[in-house]
Amino acid sequence: MKRVLLVMLALLAVAGIVGAQSKGQEIIMNNGAEPQTLDPHHIEGVPEHRIYMALFEGLTTHDPKTSRAVPGVAEKWTFSKDLKTVTFKLRKAVWSDGTPITAKDFVESWIRKLDPKEAAQYADLLYVVEGAEAYNTGKAGPEALKIRAVDDSTFEVKLVGPTPHFPDMVAHYAFAAVPMHAVKKHGLDWVKPGNFVGNGPFLLQEWKPQERLVFVPNPKYWDAKTVKLQKITLLPIDDLSTSYQMYKAGKVDWLDAVPLELMDEIKLRKDYQNAPYYGTYYYIYNVTRKPLDDPKVRKALSMAFDRQALVDKVTKGGQIPAFTFVPASAGFKPPAGLGYNIEQAKKLLAEAGYPDGKGFPTFQILYNTSSGHQRIAAFIQEEWKRNLGITVTLINQEWSTYLDTRSQSHDFDIARAGWIGDYLDPSTFSDMWIIGGTQNDGLYNSKEYTDLIFKARTQSGATRMKTLMQAEDVLIMKDHAIMPIYFYVTNNLIDLSKWGGWYLNPLGSHPWKYIYRK
Repeated sequence: MKRVLLVMLALLAVAGIVGAQSKGQEIIMNNGAEPQTLDPHHIEGVPEHRIYMALFEGLTTHDPKTSRAVPGVAEKWTFSKDLKTVTFKLRKAVWSDGTPITAKDFVESWIRKLDPKEAAQYADLLYVVEGAEAYNTGKAGPEALKIRAVDDSTFEVKLVGPTPHFPDMVAHYAFAAVPMHAVKKHGLDWVKPGNFVGNGPFLLQEWKPQERLVFVPNPKYWDAKTVKLQKITLLPIDDLSTSYQMYKAGKVDWLDAVPLELMDEIKLRKDYQNAPYYGTYYYIYNVTRKPLDDPKVRKALSMAFDRQALVDKVTKGGQIPAFTFVPASAGFKPPAGLGYNIEQAKKLLAEAGYPDGKGFPTFQILYNTSSGHQRIAAFIQEEWKRNLGITVTLINQEWSTYLDTRSQSHDFDIARAGWIGDYLDPSTFSDMWIIGGTQNDGLYNSKEYTDLIFKARTQSGATRMKTLMQAEDVLIMKDHAIMPIYFYVTNNLIDLSKWGGWYLNPLGSHPWKYIYRK
């Protein structure tokens, strides 16, 4: 009943926003969830990233066609000969309250991001910066961090190893500058309407929790002339069938997720946009809980369901069965994976002390509220019951609660997860599973794996790729610390005969500043 009420409220809210298809340079999108926060240093999901691209801009941002780095606040950058020092030259830009943006903003923001007391998600993404790991883990103070403001417009960063893809990395919100003057003045309330200060192409006009967020152009944005949209409205509806019906009725202009049960119908639409996506859908084992602390059990579970049948019969969007976590790419060839082998799965389960599933405790699969995640979990639930004789129950939570359960309390047995690359390099996947990593929600604790990842950070070229492949072998073939399920494809609905500046790209990143109504 509560869910029905929420859906009805969402429909009524949208009816108040728009009575027909949006007019002029306005766009309405279903963002799929209520955001955790608007603070770039404390976000971790795709819905929040989409908001970040409206309200903030980093040193670099994403090219809408290639997903590669293009100038943002930094108008250019240079590397030292050893590729271990990067110097960013900042353009003349201001925060939305008119305060100049300087190199000191990035120094202070990165210190805040890495402050152990801040307990920020994604802090370990900055570990490629010299001194970042020592500071974030409490081994040293902020003086260990090798970043400095040479002058107001020059920001210098020293890296632990040659990192030619660093400009791609800093497009990510983990490297964002935040308005420290507003943070110091308002504390946690700095992100609220009336207090909010950003530096992106849009401003926060309205935030009604569980109803909508509304953004309007930022007249002080350095590239305001490029911005065409006059209004963006994001809706937090997690019911995909509801959002699809709204799209068909002309009350929503863009969906980035669609109901799986209607994929056969949706794939026939001319406004269906589908392409490969640099990401993996997977399940996280809580490796601290019995019997999931046994690699034999984890491997048995992974080998006992048919991924090909799952993508053919359930997801139906062209997804590719995944037996490894890191997708293949230029220079990176992952191991073959465990495959689908019911007999071997039964053998491993018996060796772990559970022949034919006897004595195996009931456990739960946690997922965030979505009919798609529910259908995938139900398929795997049935496969495990039929093939291994074990029972699993399903539990769903709304987005923010689910993220807290998965990332903060770790109070789960197996949890659904998805990872879209933050940049186009295998390390965006492999860095997640180091000991104590902020994305290491299953509490995987392998010194062998972690040592390989830190070793790769000091290497370059083919040598580095070989080390990353060795790490993937440990993660998947030896320990099987996570369960890959499929490699993503994008499933969007947006009519490109009406909308320009929106392109299919590897990271599924669509900067708002380029989108416009034709």
